[in-house]
Amino acid sequence: MAPENVLVYALLIFGGLIFLWIFFRILPVGLWVTAQLSGVQMSLIQLALMRFRKVPPGVIVNALINGHKAGLILSRDQLEAHYMAGGHVQSVVNALISAEKANIPLNFKLATAIDLAGRDVFDAVQLSVNPRVIDTPPVSAVAKNGIQLVVKARVTIRTNINQLVGGAGEETVLARVGEGIVTTIGSAHDHKSVLENPDTISKTVLAKGLDAGTAFEILSIDIADIDVGENIGAKLQTEQASADLKVAQAKAEERRAMAVAYEQEMKAKAQEARAKVIEAEAQIPLAMAESFRSGNLGIMDYYKMQNIQADTSMRESISKPGQQKDKSKE
Repeated sequence: MAPENVLVYALLIFGGLIFLWIFFRILPVGLWVTAQLSGVQMSLIQLALMRFRKVPPGVIVNALINGHKAGLILSRDQLEAHYMAGGHVQSVVNALISAEKANIPLNFKLATAIDLAGRDVFDAVQLSVNPRVIDTPPVSAVAKNGIQLVVKARVTIRTNINQLVGGAGEETVLARVGEGIVTTIGSAHDHKSVLENPDTISKTVLAKGLDAGTAFEILSIDIADIDVGENIGAKLQTEQASADLKVAQAKAEERRAMAVAYEQEMKAKAQEARAKVIEAEAQIPLAMAESFRSGNLGIMDYYKMQNIQADTSMRESISKPGQQKDKSKE
């Protein structure tokens, strides 16, 4: 064989291999055969177009096969649209299969809406079949007699499929249960009645319909533990008495300060009055001298005035004999 013919045959073989590689790369023949054998009718052109739309054919075909084997009627276009919208196709199909086996009403539209809302639809179906128990954090509440109780509860919930889109989560359920526990204990007249009948908490909380507007249905609320805390009532009374004492002390100190200030004011006024008297007495000799110079006061008048003063002093000393004795002792 001529070298030219060998080269031509080699090129043909190489070109054929490249063609086959491109053919099987664009047209997933193996996947098409698997679909046909599984009873899913789909053409090679449709599989090729999926790749051009950047949709993995394996995901769609496997989801259709699983649904077909489970007796579900699924549309290829719906699965592609859900994948391109950012959804999890296999999770939705698994959820539909589980719901079908458990007789839970769940259609494709609702399942895809739950999945696009960011929730795990398959886990939601599993939780609806197998309820889950969640523990509340310790909830502190005070009865009317002032005794504090610390309660731990276990809440059994299951998924409410119809409320998954737009419904509140587990955090809201726990918060509502805690609020119900606080309200129930707070309305009790005595903490002993709560300790004797802890089921009253469960019954009261369940009767409030705390699962309204949430993505879950509360099946039961069980009180796991109740501990007696502090005597909050006595503590508050002690703090109130201490505060009242401080207020009374402050008011007494205010009155004492006002009394001291008033006393200082009176002393100042008395000193001012004495100063005025001394000033007035200092003016008497000047006035007498002026009277002598002007002739309004004579020497005899002055002597009479002195006699009157002496007579007055004598009478005052006679009327106060005790002071005389004291002076004599001194």
